[in-house]
Amino acid sequence: MDPLTHALAGAAAARVAGSRSLKAAALLPGAAGALLPDVDAFIRSSADPLLYAEFHRHFTHSLAFIPVGGFVASLPWLVRRATRSQWRAYLLAATAGYATHGVLDAATTYGTVWFWPFSMARVSWDAIAIVDPLFTLVLALGLAVAVWQRSAWPATGSLVLCVAYVMAGANARDRALVVQQQIAAQRGHTIDRGAVFPAFASNVLWRSLYRANGTLYMDRIRVPWAGGPAWKPGTSVPAVELSDFAARARTESRLAHDVSRFNWFTDAWMARAPDDERVIADARYSQRPDRFEPVWGIRIDVPGPVPIEWIDRSGQRRVDPRELWDEIRGADTGYRLLE
Repeated sequence: MDPLTHALAGAAAARVAGSRSLKAAALLPGAAGALLPDVDAFIRSSADPLLYAEFHRHFTHSLAFIPVGGFVASLPWLVRRATRSQWRAYLLAATAGYATHGVLDAATTYGTVWFWPFSMARVSWDAIAIVDPLFTLVLALGLAVAVWQRSAWPATGSLVLCVAYVMAGANARDRALVVQQQIAAQRGHTIDRGAVFPAFASNVLWRSLYRANGTLYMDRIRVPWAGGPAWKPGTSVPAVELSDFAARARTESRLAHDVSRFNWFTDAWMARAPDDERVIADARYSQRPDRFEPVWGIRIDVPGPVPIEWIDRSGQRRVDPRELWDEIRGADTGYRLLE
């Protein structure tokens, strides 16, 4: 999730955990703890462009690392003479904040290595968008009222509402998956593998992605809070498989290894960018809802000692608020009901 939401969630959890002794003083260590796991974003190397993708949302986001992370986040208060006497309360607040980070990230699409070091499986519930203003607003209002009223109850209430919102997102995800099956059936497809991902800033809109006969089909699904679902036809692209590189693996082991790492990063959702055949992209994300414009990917066959290049087009992503709002409220005429 975005840093602001992480900080607010961590502060709210810390306010609840440190309600008796620290009260409002728990907010800062909680926010610090909630932001600390993303320090793994600094693990980078020009000699290994995939190092960042491999280690972001890695061990610092795992359940096993929470006690360590909480301790590190609380150090500024543990070493300071004025706050050292309350070290247990500050440690608890920072640890509570730290613990919220991995949970929030697991609720999104990107995937988190939750069970490191025992498993490298990426946990992803696909229940909430990476940026969801309503979710963030609930946290902000709960904290503001908690500070104003000098009480932990508003912060507790905001966390309960946020948990309910994530659960509602999980329910909407399951409904969208049913719609995806119906869309595939209308096309005469048998789904080899399918998933739906929450669209930007909403749990009403979903990006549908399924594989059938070696092709990835990308559509838009609308699952309103009240009323029946609808969908908007999208595009399709050939799927990229690890087996496509089997022949090259014998002579280009570094390339094959890097493609395998990227396949793990994308949860095996790979496709070539329509505008550049050398770019193997993460098919879960697109800059446009109506066509495939990759956000992340790797460019292969790059001249020089490093055979790949990391591609990040997230800064080019633009969302038209009016178009998004029309989709959310059901005014987009491109959507159709299921037959």
